[in-house]
Order: sequence, then structure tokens, then C-alpha cells
Amino acid sequence: MAVYTDLGTERLAELIAAYDVGDLVSAKGIAEGVSNSNWLIETSGKDGGPGKDSAQSARFILTMYERRIETADLPFFLDLLDHLSAADCPVPRTIHDREGASFRMVEGKAVALIEFLPGVSPTAPSAAQAHAVGVALARMHAAAQDFPGSRVNDLGPQENCATLESCGSAALAQIDPDLPEVLPRARAVAQAWPSDLPRSIIHSDLFPDNVLMLGDRVSGLIDFYFACHDTMAYDLAVTHAAWCFSKDGSRFDAALGHVLVGGYESVRPLGRDERDALPLLAEGACLRFVASRAHDWIETPAGALVIRKDPMDFVRRWNTYRDLGQEAFA
Repeated sequence: MAVYTDLGTERLAELIAAYDVGDLVSAKGIAEGVSNSNWLIETSGKDGGPGKDSAQSARFILTMYERRIETADLPFFLDLLDHLSAADCPVPRTIHDREGASFRMVEGKAVALIEFLPGVSPTAPSAAQAHAVGVALARMHAAAQDFPGSRVNDLGPQENCATLESCGSAALAQIDPDLPEVLPRARAVAQAWPSDLPRSIIHSDLFPDNVLMLGDRVSGLIDFYFACHDTMAYDLAVTHAAWCFSKDGSRFDAALGHVLVGGYESVRPLGRDERDALPLLAEGACLRFVASRAHDWIETPAGALVIRKDPMDFVRRWNTYRDLGQEAFA
């Protein structure tokens, strides 16, 4: 089971009993991510009756927060899910325990139970799927405008530069000999970063594996644990970088990017200042993932059963945005 913490069946059953979701039927570790332990939970359903997604059972995602996420931030993340779900965004609800709490502490770590949504994350997104994601992102930004919570983006360009600096050129070169060359580019992006573009609560991590789809329809936006109050166009740039390249970043699909941005603008047209800033914002998005992946590569425990992600995948994307500029969004 690819998790940091191995909670046995008996302990998981005790934990699920704190929620009004029925008895634990099964729990399967989810082999994804490098920050948390996750289980796919199946229960007998509320009051032992039929579940929401099945005639016999109900399913949920149980997350134990291992690293990077501060417990003090959890009310923001979990309340945001409830707010967006109530606004008819395809976002999973937080399941509150019998005492009304959105998370519990187990062995000194916070855990939360989240609604399971149907769908499959696309591995090779189609144009229709990219358009649908652009629409869903813009609707999420609109729905979050009246969310009362706020959280500062602690993964902005300055912080990402500091992360790369802390890794050190020698350690970066061990990942790839060309990786230390991004350090001066990172400083340049941070220095030029705009501060006056329209803002809302943003997802900031909307990769295809954080989107569930039923055909060409978005059935779920998930994993909001990097959400924060920041520039909406930056969120669009993050999504563009995540969706419009091959996995290793060597091939750019301009047509896919066009329909993604078009889907977004069908709900929320970009201002001139936002469109002018998109190339820089996309470079900043690449900086974010180069820094986090490099740090994870160096810091992930040797015994953790997770797959390290190559930061060079986003250096190649970064090169594309630097070279093409506005043409990347034409």
C-alpha cells in the first residue's frame, strides 16, 4: 500500500465509526502523490442503507496529511470544498464527523474524509475535455468570489526561488546537469512578477490527475490543498502548462491550449493586462513545479513508495514559454 502511514483495518474501522457513513467495508491505499497518505474507503452507507454511488455501498477518500500542509490551514481547504460544492461546482464535499468537525487527529496527524466523485482523469486530454476544464476553472473562480476565507499563496515566485536556492546547485546538478541553470531565470521571473491583476481563490494545481471526467464532462475538480487567494490568470497559466504539453514537456499542443483558454473566456473574458501577462505567469507556473519537484526529489524518504517527478519536465515547458511568448497563447 503506497502510503507513508499504514493504518490497519481495525484502526481504520474505528476512525470511520466516528462518521455517520455506515460501517467500513474496505480500504485501499492509493498510490499517488508525494505529500499525503490516501485511502479509497468503502462503507455500508449511512445508517447501513444504500450509499450515494452504489446500491449497496458508499465510497469516500480518506486523507492523512503527512507533510507540506499545515493543520491550521485545513479549515480553509475543507470549508472551500463545501462552499464550491454548494455553488454547484463539481467539487467533493467534506464529510463532517458526528460532532460536526471537518477533520480529526489520529496519531498526531490530521485526517479528513471527503466525498468520492465518479469519473476518470484523462491521460491524453482531447480538445473537448480541455475546453470543459477551462469552463470549469472559470466557474470555480466566479463561485469563490464570495468565499469568506482567505489564504496567502506560500508558493509564489519568491518562495519558489528560495526553495531552489535551498536545494543548492550541487544537489540540483545531481538531478540533471542543466538544472542549476534555471536559478538566474527564477530570480528574473520573481523580480518581474505582477501584483495588480484580478484575484479570487485559485486551485493552483489543476493537473489532469486532479480533474475527473465522464466523457467530455468535468465530473470532479479535486485536491484543493494548494488553493489560495491569488491571481486568476496565474491559475489559468498553471492549468495551461499542466494540460497542453506531453508528460515530459518536450511537445507543446498549441491547439489544445487555444481551446482551454477559449473555454475559460467563454465564462470569464480576460482583461488586456491579464492576457499580456500570460507568458510571464506561465513561466512562473513552471518555476513553481521545477522548485517543488526538485525539493521533493531531494527530500522524499528513500523508503517512501512514491514516484519522484522529474523537474526537467517543467524546465522544458518553461523554455517553450520563454521562446514563444504571446505566441503560446495566440
